[in-house]
Amino acid sequence: MVQPYGDKQIKLFSLNANRAIAEKIAEASGIPLGKMTTRQFSDGEIQVNIEESVRGVDVYIIQSTSYPVNNHLWELLIMVDACKRASAHSVTVVMPYFGYARQDRTAAPREPITAKLVANMLVKAGVDRVLSLDLHAVQVQGFFDIPVDNLFTVPLFAEHYMEKGLCGENVVIVSPKNSGIKRARSLAEYLNSPIAIIDYAQDDADRTEGYIIGDVAGKTAILIDDILNTGRTFSEAARIVQEGGATEIYAVASHGLFAGTAAELLDQAPIKEVLVTDSVASKEQLPQNIAFITASELIADAIIRIHERRPVSPLFNFTNPNKDN
Repeated sequence: MVQPYGDKQIKLFSLNANRAIAEKIAEASGIPLGKMTTRQFSDGEIQVNIEESVRGVDVYIIQSTSYPVNNHLWELLIMVDACKRASAHSVTVVMPYFGYARQDRTAAPREPITAKLVANMLVKAGVDRVLSLDLHAVQVQGFFDIPVDNLFTVPLFAEHYMEKGLCGENVVIVSPKNSGIKRARSLAEYLNSPIAIIDYAQDDADRTEGYIIGDVAGKTAILIDDILNTGRTFSEAARIVQEGGATEIYAVASHGLFAGTAAELLDQAPIKEVLVTDSVASKEQLPQNIAFITASELIADAIIRIHERRPVSPLFNFTNPNKDN
C-alpha cells in the first residue's frame, strides 16, 4: 500500500470523464482526490463547485476529453477558471486522452486546426502545464505556449507482451497504416522483433488493395495504433495479416474509444486479444476479447516528478532484459 504523500501543497481533483483512472492515480500517488461537485442545469450549462481551499497550492485536474467531448472540455475549462479565481498557485491539467488532437493540420482547403484552438483555450483559461498520454501527434505539444509533458504507452505495452513471452524473431510488430510506422518501430525495438507495414493503394475512407510490406508468415503479429475508434483499421489489418500467414494476431492501442459498431467488427476479426489502456472510460459496447492495462501508475509517477521538479524523461523507456547489449 502506498504511503500518503507528505507534501500538502499539492491537490488532485477528478472531473467526470474518467473517475476510475483518477481514483487509481490517487491511490498510486498517495494523494487523495479533492472534494468538489459538478452539475448541469436543465439547459446544459455546467456548474463547478470546489468544496475545499486551493489557495496557494499546486492543483492537478484529471480529465480526458473523450465522449461527450465538448461537455468534458467545457467542464475542464470551467474547473480551471474556478481554481484560478480561488488563488491556486498553479494549475496542471492531466489529460489521459486529449480529444481534438487528430485535427492537428489542414488536410483540406478551409479546414480548421482545432487542436491548436483547444490549446489556446486551455492556456487562456489559466492552465500552467499539461500532462498528456500518447498524443495522436507529438507536434500538438508545440501548439501550447506552456510546458507539455507527453507520456508514452509503448513501454507499458512492451512490458505486457514480455510477460506473455511475445518477443523476439517469432513476433512481428505491424503498423496497420503507414502513418504509424514510428510507433510500431518503437515497440519492435523494445521486444527485439521485426516490423511490417500495411499499406493501401487508396488510403482514405474507401481503402482498397491492402498489402503487407514485410514478412508475417508463421509469426505472431501484434497490430499497434494510438486510437481505436471504429475498429475498422484493426479489423481490416487483421484480415490482411491472416491472409499473409500470421499464426496469431494481437491488437493494441493507447486509447480505446470503441465508437459505433467497433465491438462487433473486432469480434468478427481474427484477433486473439485487443489491449488498450484505461485512458478512456468507454460507455460503448466492448469486444469480447478486450484486455486493459492501467496507465495510472505511470501518470502518478509523472505527477510526483513534476511537483518535485524532477525529470520526467526516465519514464519514457523500457529495458528488455533479454535484448542483446
